[in-house]
Amino acid sequence: MRTAPKVHRRATLALALTAALTLSGCLGYEGDFARGYQVDEDTLSQVKVGATTKPEALALLGTPSTTSTVGGDAWYYIGQKMQHTLSFMPVTMTDQHVLAVYFDKSGKVDRIANYGMKDGKVFDFVSRTTPTGGSEPDFLKNIMGGLFKFS
Repeated sequence: MRTAPKVHRRATLALALTAALTLSGCLGYEGDFARGYQVDEDTLSQVKVGATTKPEALALLGTPSTTSTVGGDAWYYIGQKMQHTLSFMPVTMTDQHVLAVYFDKSGKVDRIANYGMKDGKVFDFVSRTTPTGGSEPDFLKNIMGGLFKFS
């Protein structure tokens, strides 16, 4: 009868260890982190309106997130501040900023604008779904359509 308490103790210990390992997987990184381009004020102060050229701006600021040629030449540097609470919870955006550098026809900086969340609509730059037109496929409709279709 002395072996029964040892077996019970080992089973309880194994169960507790398994539960602890399982629950530790639910814990994840908690905190704030940055995504995309983060504006460095010292570097930005070196970009002079009317004097800095495109190659100089590229050397100072780096490659832009996106560019536009509609209505003039512009470079956009996009960054976001994100917050992650638990590993199984979605990441939430706490701040979004867009640094826009506009160039004139000669290729020099015309103006610099810094847009934040207050300036516009927040949107996801990388969509995980592709919208499609039409209707949802219906299993019975496909079967019945195949039965009565003569070609």
